Amino acid sequence: MYVPPRHRRIRSLLTVTVTCLVGAASLVACSGEDGPQRTVDAFLEGWRKGDLNAVGFVDPTGAKVPAADVVREIRELSGELVDAPLTLTRQGDPEVVQNTATATVRAEWTLPGGTNWTYDRPVRLTQGRDDQWQVIWEPQIVQEQLTRGDRLGLRRDRATRAAVLDGAGEPIVTPRDVVRVGLQPNEVTDVKAMIRELDAAFRAIRPAITPPVDLSDLPNRLKEAKPDAFVEVVTLRDEAYRQIKSRIHGLPGTKFPTDKLDLAPTREFARAVLGTVDPAYAEDLAKHPDRYSAGDLVGHGGLQGRWDERLRGVPGLSVIIKRPGPNGTLEPTGTEVFQREAQTGQPVRTTLDVDTQNAADRALRGERRRSALVAVRITDGAVLAAANGPGAAGENLAFTAQVPPGSTFKMVSAYGLVEQGAVTPDSIVACPKTFTVDGRSFKNANDFSLGDVPFRTDFAKSCNTAFAALAPQLGADGLAAAGRALGLEGEWGDLGLDAFTGKVSAGGGATEQAAAAIGQGTTLVSPLAMAAATAAVAKGQFVPPKLLSEPAPEQAAEPGPQLKPEAVTAVREMMREVVTAGTGTALRDVPGGPVHGKTGTAEYDDNPKNTHAWFVGWQGDIAVAVFVEKGGSGSGTAVPIAERFLRALPR
Repeated sequence: MYVPPRHRRIRSLLTVTVTCLVGAASLVACSGEDGPQRTVDAFLEGWRKGDLNAVGFVDPTGAKVPAADVVREIRELSGELVDAPLTLTRQGDPEVVQNTATATVRAEWTLPGGTNWTYDRPVRLTQGRDDQWQVIWEPQIVQEQLTRGDRLGLRRDRATRAAVLDGAGEPIVTPRDVVRVGLQPNEVTDVKAMIRELDAAFRAIRPAITPPVDLSDLPNRLKEAKPDAFVEVVTLRDEAYRQIKSRIHGLPGTKFPTDKLDLAPTREFARAVLGTVDPAYAEDLAKHPDRYSAGDLVGHGGLQGRWDERLRGVPGLSVIIKRPGPNGTLEPTGTEVFQREAQTGQPVRTTLDVDTQNAADRALRGERRRSALVAVRITDGAVLAAANGPGAAGENLAFTAQVPPGSTFKMVSAYGLVEQGAVTPDSIVACPKTFTVDGRSFKNANDFSLGDVPFRTDFAKSCNTAFAALAPQLGADGLAAAGRALGLEGEWGDLGLDAFTGKVSAGGGATEQAAAAIGQGTTLVSPLAMAAATAAVAKGQFVPPKLLSEPAPEQAAEPGPQLKPEAVTAVREMMREVVTAGTGTALRDVPGGPVHGKTGTAEYDDNPKNTHAWFVGWQGDIAVAVFVEKGGSGSGTAVPIAERFLRALPR
């Protein structure tokens, strides 16, 4: 039947009207362009922008609420989350019942540290007499437990920091007894005399406190403090406090509360390797505001710094409700609306052995010059100790020094010469007072000469001129090849900390070759590199040194090829003779098995009087390298340190 266009339009409108009425009865939305959906979308857009003038609001009683008041209240309710990124989305169409509607809105907050907090909230609307939909404003729209005057707040829950473990899997740093030395101002009778007494006592502590306790600001601190306050001067380990207890315990105004702090076995224990854990510095907070908060413990330097993220774990984060207190500050109400639990840090397990490390630290304790001692287990390359003397001032010279090795490098030169068949331990090699190469004169320490003697004697007595004369037989790259066979310049994989693997002279002229053969020229090493090379001689194969067993290195280096047995056996015999009849005889009576070694005196500038002191060697399953910057002779400075170390090892 033909229906005129006008009648068709009327029929369509009637159909839509009936559908809407049926929808209302079944609680299904039929919004249309001017329906509640449009109002909800405008509300969400205005919330994000901070401008709600396009939206009408009433309170639950039906009274009108100015849009500006809603904007202000949303900001206040958001509290400490006011600047946090927030995504607002409508979930489906509103449900309409007569002149009211309810829409579901999803709020997605991005909290500090990238944590997401997501929840759905209902937004109620009412249709006014002018048919316009208005939002029924109430604080619960922002979060269901909020009421007027509440504020959302954040609470950060510090994670438990994991430990750095020793080779046995035990924590190196554990709670240890300390004494906080302090003063009560109103009981101090003579500030100047007090400072003199304290300063003298602190300087008497052994090992010495580094850096020394600074008392220069103590008078001002006492003056500015309350009369009965406790003004802390220094926190001492219990063993350090006991050294000076009798000197300071009776001084007027002194107080000595005890405490426990997480500390290594000793103050100097592998300090540069381990690093320190301190309350966050200002620069930490400025550089990583999303990572650290005031009072957080942060690793600085060494393993604590390198592996800080792993060790410190993930702090917990809670969204709580706060209210203004009597003094106007926001105070927690005890209501928690969201929580991300803290995740305990993961430990870092090292190969360090506590007894060996203690022996290394004690051996260097009295050395004021920059110095280092590294001990490596020969069988598997594990770093058992890495000590840096007080003069290193926190620098890890044990791993990162780049210095000439001096005559300790004759161990490498000798291996190369014997391996190539240029000489045997019993070959007669002259040792004159001087030997000239292309106009450059090489000489021995204190101008000694040995005459025509077996090569083993040249090695044991550390004859420079003999090695300078033999250098051409190594060829341009023979010394570098020998060094690489012992692990120098190698790819050691990820040790867990930066380390210098060495740089061996190659391709130089006759003068450079002669200098390199005695550990001078352009050859540079670190104590760790020389300890690993020494272990290679002892084992007969280079094994890459390792400091960490957990986490396991992503790129583990492979052991080197087996060294030529005849050559490595010859070098071992000659290194034993260094101790029995050469420059290392001070080690002959060290308890335990036989000691093998090589001393070194390394020039580092154009003045022959300026030399570093070296010793490398092994006893049993432990290879050791000792380095003292500007230390003079190896036999006079480095050997006594090696002796103290070996004697201190448990038997």
